[in-house]
Amino acid sequence: MHDLVIRGGTVVDGTGALRRTADVAVDDGVISAVGTVGAGHREMDADGLIVTPGFVDVHTHYDAQVTWDPTLSPSSGHGCTTVVMGNCGVGFAPVREHQQSWLIGLMEGVEDIPGAALSEGIQWEWESFPEYLDALERKSCVMDFATQIPHGAVRAYVMGERGADNQDATAEDVAAMSSLVREGIEAGALGFSTSRTPLHKAIDGRFVPGTFAAQQELWAIAQGVKAGGGGVFQVACDHATVPQDLDWIGQISRELDLPAMFNLSQIDQDPIHWTRGLQALEAVNAAGARVKAQVAGRAIGIVMAWRGTAHPFALQPSWLALQDAGWDAQWAALQDPSFRERLITEESIFVGEFEQFVTTAFHKMFPIGGGYEPEAQTSVAAHAQARGISPRQVAMDWLMENQGEGMIYFPLFNYSDGSLDPLWSLHQHPHTLMGLSDAGAHCGAICDGGMPTFMLTHWARDRMRGERLGLEWMVHRQTQQTAEAYGFFDRGIIAPGYRADLNLIDLDRLSLQAPRLVWDLPAGGRRLLQSATGYQATICGGQVTLENDVLTGVHPGRLVRGSQKRPVSLA
Repeated sequence: MHDLVIRGGTVVDGTGALRRTADVAVDDGVISAVGTVGAGHREMDADGLIVTPGFVDVHTHYDAQVTWDPTLSPSSGHGCTTVVMGNCGVGFAPVREHQQSWLIGLMEGVEDIPGAALSEGIQWEWESFPEYLDALERKSCVMDFATQIPHGAVRAYVMGERGADNQDATAEDVAAMSSLVREGIEAGALGFSTSRTPLHKAIDGRFVPGTFAAQQELWAIAQGVKAGGGGVFQVACDHATVPQDLDWIGQISRELDLPAMFNLSQIDQDPIHWTRGLQALEAVNAAGARVKAQVAGRAIGIVMAWRGTAHPFALQPSWLALQDAGWDAQWAALQDPSFRERLITEESIFVGEFEQFVTTAFHKMFPIGGGYEPEAQTSVAAHAQARGISPRQVAMDWLMENQGEGMIYFPLFNYSDGSLDPLWSLHQHPHTLMGLSDAGAHCGAICDGGMPTFMLTHWARDRMRGERLGLEWMVHRQTQQTAEAYGFFDRGIIAPGYRADLNLIDLDRLSLQAPRLVWDLPAGGRRLLQSATGYQATICGGQVTLENDVLTGVHPGRLVRGSQKRPVSLA
């Protein structure tokens, strides 16, 4: 008798193959049979449900959260059974004791995770990267987790303030960094990540260590990855320099035989820039490289709210005067019509072109309930024109709804054309990879950890403004493809011998709830969350971790060290 039998579900097996009706048997944490199977100690009726592999999210920032939160929310509510962290060159190991606060400020600045929450939540049990992995190995979560070595921490550890200031590394510095990376890979890191984008800054305003690192440094580190046993070389590129960056990224991949990844998005400054990036990607891979472009599932969107990180009035002098006053004082001020009028009419403070764009591009601000592919006529700008009032007045009205809990959706990247058509193209390209959910990060501004659910609801079922993408392909994109990209060859497919990481999903009922602000991080830290309904069950390593959209309290997930071998079929 099997440990568990999932009976009569519509199996979407993760390979891209057509769905089929089958039973799935589980024994000792692995799939033992698929087809018509015998009885189980426990049976789950999957008639009318789709059965998929557990989702593998390769771009998260749970580096700190994993040390205090075994649920790893929000990913645990969206069908994820494995997550990869240590992205974008930021993380918490290696670290010297006097650098702990600075690494917290680096993560806070880059990923908008409250510093107070990090300070209270992290229990520092390590200095070296191997010691960090040892500390993580003592944790249990609802899902498996793995990590990469972050350039920012490595550079700060070796170079101190010189590294934090992005000064040039000496030959001795470079050799030390390469050695640390090799040590981390040997201990079980999946790869190395670095950031080259000027959008990534520490809370003190300095760029992530390594942003301007010379080629000599990057090559030596890549050689450390290779010497340690291999792994992914991941780059958070400056969007504007993607085609040029692919020259050296491709060369590293080709000459050292390493898989490499970079982020590719559509940007408003040059809406067809992504097509040139795709052409450059095709060229380097045709020359022998193994490079993937991580692409988001939807527009990378800012959720604007009074108590969020960004909103149209965030740079108004009257609002800045209250930014540290607390919500009670802010809400009291907002009750005063004269205060609201000042916010609408006064000139904003200029702190940078990016910040000015985000707070004044009213044609890109949409009602939060309008979905993730809103039409131009629903924007703040369009409403203002139709009503003959200023866009700021419309934004004010929307934010004041529900006793000041109103929200505005601002699709930052991948929405220059007012549609998701560029992503429709990108998600069919063989050299792209599903990623960039940033789950666990951007707590007060971005709520994209629900992308795994969005891929099934929007792309495979609901899209009305353009062509859809097939269910089998959407499952394949975030199971076998993402798993194998990071060397998880033991999961991501429903077949005998593979890990029993599974989802039972009521596709007709599957839906994303509205984003909401909660204050449940350590020290009462704020974050945006988005829940889902329609997950009948999520199973990790053969154990049911979620039923009827509610976590069961079972925590079978563990640290995954290094790549995992493909199983020998038991069929």
